[in-house]
Amino acid sequence: MRLVPVILCVSSAIFSCCCQLALAQTIVDTQDYKVRVTKIIEGLYHPWGIAFLPDGRMLVTERLGQLRIVESGKLLVAPVAGIPKVTEHGQGGLLDIALHPKYAENGWIYWSYNATDAARMHGTELARGKLGGTREMPRMIDVQVLFRMQPKSSAGQHFGSRIVFDRQGYLYLTLGDRGDSTSRGAAQRAQQLNDHAGKSIRLHDDGRVPADNPFVKTPTALPEIFSWGHRNMQGAALHPDTGRVWTHEHGPQGGDEINILSASANYGWPVISYGVNYGIGSKIGEGTAGPGMMQPLLYWVPSIAPSGMAFYSGKNFPKWKGNLFVGALAKQLLMRVTLDGEKVVAQERILEGKLGRIRDVREGPDGNLYLLTDSANGELIRLEPVK
Repeated sequence: MRLVPVILCVSSAIFSCCCQLALAQTIVDTQDYKVRVTKIIEGLYHPWGIAFLPDGRMLVTERLGQLRIVESGKLLVAPVAGIPKVTEHGQGGLLDIALHPKYAENGWIYWSYNATDAARMHGTELARGKLGGTREMPRMIDVQVLFRMQPKSSAGQHFGSRIVFDRQGYLYLTLGDRGDSTSRGAAQRAQQLNDHAGKSIRLHDDGRVPADNPFVKTPTALPEIFSWGHRNMQGAALHPDTGRVWTHEHGPQGGDEINILSASANYGWPVISYGVNYGIGSKIGEGTAGPGMMQPLLYWVPSIAPSGMAFYSGKNFPKWKGNLFVGALAKQLLMRVTLDGEKVVAQERILEGKLGRIRDVREGPDGNLYLLTDSANGELIRLEPVK
């Protein structure tokens, strides 16, 4: 991979940076394209998720609890007010953000975050609201909390989470196993159906539980649960052809997974895993397979620490259409996965060690790819083909 630094000023357009000063850019050689890598914004505090508004603005979450607006390549000074209280606790804070599929009609914006209860216990929650206020002083109005993870705990890791809507309008929220021993045993919470930890959650857009959720009629199970046996899902995306929800999750020391969600399916954690215990390298659970437990579509050993995921369906990179892109924290790269249906054909590591920890990856309405880097001086990055 070759990076050639250049200095350019690009013209103003929707989802293009409006330059007051020249922007530092690099050109990256990939297997199929020369790609221009442009830093649009810096100074974001551990940014987590991106959403694209129809008017060309972008919403970016910061883990500290601030929702920011990017307009014409600039970060607005005032964060969006009116967000329910967010607690930055370890890996938790303000997490993912998504627009309702019919946003143009109803204006609903959804976000996930860590909330603290009266006992100072932490857990992932889901809320929605509408963007109001003024252009200079935006705020969320009509805010509703739709879901609260139960039980909460004191742990500071494995909150998840990503938000995806499917083609029927159902909302999926991915949750981590919380990785703690304060409530129901370290990591075993993912195997308990009376616990939200380590599950994917399926809801109507207003927070109601669908009548056909797989455990609605199971007295000992929480009705919001769609799938179980997950470790820490920080990526989710809807397949552009099949309409199925794909997720990925962190393994322990190795064993990161990509899975396709199915109703009531058990994905095995911590009974089975392709990873091993940190430091000592000992086996986890019963091995890599178990009766009635799903196998991953793809796993990585050693771990890349995946975060953020998107299928590419745009026109700017035609050779990449249908490819899956995954950000990576530990390996500091963008992984391109070539697929034949649900079979992995090839993988390419892009930008390895060049941008730092990649927290999120999205396809923009302009057909370019957008990344967030995870640091106290996080960046919003655009990838576009060199023409």
